[in-house]
Amino acid sequence: MMTLPDFRYKQCLFYFSSKQSKITFRASNLVIKDDKENTKLQHSCHKSFVLFIIGNVTLSNVLMIQAKKHGFPIILLSYNLRVDGYINNRAEGNFLLRKKQYSLAEKELMIAKKLVRQKVDNQIALIHGLRYRSKEDNETIAEMRSICLDHAEDYQELMGLEGIASKLFFSCYFRLLDWKARLPRTKYDIANLLLDIGYTYLFNFVEAMLGCYGFDIYCGVYHKFFYQRKSLVCDIIEPFRCIIDERLRKAHNLKQIDPNDFLLIKGQYTMPFKNQKRYTSLFMQDILDRKEEIFLYVQSYYRWLIKGKEDEDFPVFCIYTKPK
Repeated sequence: MMTLPDFRYKQCLFYFSSKQSKITFRASNLVIKDDKENTKLQHSCHKSFVLFIIGNVTLSNVLMIQAKKHGFPIILLSYNLRVDGYINNRAEGNFLLRKKQYSLAEKELMIAKKLVRQKVDNQIALIHGLRYRSKEDNETIAEMRSICLDHAEDYQELMGLEGIASKLFFSCYFRLLDWKARLPRTKYDIANLLLDIGYTYLFNFVEAMLGCYGFDIYCGVYHKFFYQRKSLVCDIIEPFRCIIDERLRKAHNLKQIDPNDFLLIKGQYTMPFKNQKRYTSLFMQDILDRKEEIFLYVQSYYRWLIKGKEDEDFPVFCIYTKPK
């Protein structure tokens, strides 16, 4: 399994292709060429953790074989950031881990409560961390703290309580963005579109982490089995969504969001390809700043699951607390 020093050595690569490009392999290196066969980038496979490709490229079978050999996934995204394909390195032979996953029935609700509790605690921390808190902000914090997630008797009740907390949080934290409602994947406004983009990169990054250990990413605890849904990834990103939330508010306050960068077509906002790189770098910088914490969280969850530790030893992520 990958260790933290190994992980620190590796890098996440992002390639935006505006024209037909070719990515191949040469002497343990990734090589990116343009349509005229000119080398644009060369990077060691030994130092690659994950490769995100946005746009149209040509992949060689040699590259895919070497990606598996060197243990890094290749994630293919369309120009509108839809995931088109995933060439991965999952340790699918880790049958002991998967056996543990499939036998979690008695602990599933407990794990779900912990994940949602961490998500809500981090949302509260974001509001509490505002430089100038209003009376409304303090009332929202008190109301969110009063939500008794631990008392939920089933998943439906837990989801309902989470929904109440999230509605309170979004309305409060994004008030300056003229917030209406959180409507995933509807592209209802610029804020929702940017949240979708940020959550997508976070999702793919967490999926790559889980792949390092051989988790069955379709076997979740809070997000149940659903055809082709990567439920475990949906579970594990919950405590980390606050990273994207914080970045969106910061970007707004720093005037890094230009409405002219977006187009409104048939009631939905889109972002032209030429503007995607700048917004992607905003979110990815914050994700990569937290990459060790995400790695250690997944590693701790793996160890907790394999060793059958006590519930108190379940991993915790706090957005304003750095790991030891």
